[in-house]
Amino acid sequence: MTALCALAAAGLHAPAASAAPAVNYTNPLVNQRADAQIHKHTDGYYYFTATVPEYDRIILRRATTLQGLSSASETVIWRKHTSGIMGAHIWAPEIHFIDGKWYIYFAAGATNDVWAIRMYVLEGTGANPLTASWAEKGQITTPWQTFSLDASTFVAGGVRYLIWAQAEPGIATNTNLYIARLANPWTITGATTRLTVPTLAWETRGYKVAEGPTVIQRNGKLFMTYSASATDANYCLGMLTATAGSNLLSASSWTKSPNPVFASNSATGQWGPGHNSFTVSEDGASDILVYHDRNYRDISGDPLNDPNRRTRLQKLYWNADGTPNFGIPVPDGATPVRLKSYNFPDRFVRHWEYRARLDTNVTNLADSQFRIVTGLNGGGSVSLESTNFPGYYLRQRSNGEAWVDRNDGSAAFRADASFFKRAGLASSSAVSFESQSYPGRYLRHSNYLLYVQTVTGTAGPADATFVLE
Repeated sequence: MTALCALAAAGLHAPAASAAPAVNYTNPLVNQRADAQIHKHTDGYYYFTATVPEYDRIILRRATTLQGLSSASETVIWRKHTSGIMGAHIWAPEIHFIDGKWYIYFAAGATNDVWAIRMYVLEGTGANPLTASWAEKGQITTPWQTFSLDASTFVAGGVRYLIWAQAEPGIATNTNLYIARLANPWTITGATTRLTVPTLAWETRGYKVAEGPTVIQRNGKLFMTYSASATDANYCLGMLTATAGSNLLSASSWTKSPNPVFASNSATGQWGPGHNSFTVSEDGASDILVYHDRNYRDISGDPLNDPNRRTRLQKLYWNADGTPNFGIPVPDGATPVRLKSYNFPDRFVRHWEYRARLDTNVTNLADSQFRIVTGLNGGGSVSLESTNFPGYYLRQRSNGEAWVDRNDGSAAFRADASFFKRAGLASSSAVSFESQSYPGRYLRHSNYLLYVQTVTGTAGPADATFVLE
């Protein structure tokens, strides 16, 4: 078992290299699949499961690449009961490999009470979960027989924990978040701790909800993301943070971020992002955020009856202080990249009041993300489209300054915003961008500002070289 696979099996993630290579995916990954979870296993496969709009079955896909899940065949490994419990509202399955067996956590209602949502577990025996023998292990018993869902599990300090969402008697919310130790994959043991109650404005729009918890461990911290508010455009991600080695069963060990870490974005046309999970890129160098959203804001009727939540992927970045930076839900289509300076590796190309420049610690991540798209002027060129200002492109103005400007549709703009992507002038493993309309001129920095100029001097090639991240 490789070190990465061992970490993935434990619910951990290998540290990304300081120059984690760019990832290239196309969104949406899978249409009409919500609450998605992707598990990278030691056999080299990614395993995908999610809620289907009919709420009647549990499905799995597998592929050796994340993008391959988009077209992978789907296997139904379990269907709802025709009567009684586990007979309705089959929601939010998660697949885990624990002690040599597969386990799927899911929520379900009953045929005689579809809102009697409880958490259940399936156990699978076999190397490939798509063909494994599955057995029902029953309901996860918690202190209350109330609405409960979204079970997930992780290991920290050698201890396996269960986290979930539940309605607690006496608390006027729809669901809160809880944690307990596991005696085995379907049985909690010892104290149950309430970690958080939705009280903030962004947690209580439409409904008072904290649900869909999941954990990523990096940089000496545990980051627990969760989803808040109604499952429409108000849906968003919050986050709790704890220090590794602290008492995770103590609510005081966890600190809630005061604002959502991931929310709807009108500019990119993404609405209600939530119920996320984490996986790793194919090379193991990058953490990948998996989530669902819709590409429209307004929903007719109950959002639960709208089938069009889609599974999406994008790279998760890390701030200088070791905290995750989710950015914004990126536009549909190719995922964006960041351009890191080759000779100032702590600086990234970003726009500031539309001027292109190099800056450190760009916490407003989307300012430094660009989609490399087919060149506006064709001819084998590429253009660099702003992520948070779709329709705006990195271009050279008449004085050679590089700006992020709106495409005005003119032939001059198309030419000014088109470049040839070349092997890096200072390193063939990096990239340089040569102007299509002015051959020999390259995108480069000078005094931390970006220009399109002829490369001169001993530092010139490095000034015009960038690492895609």
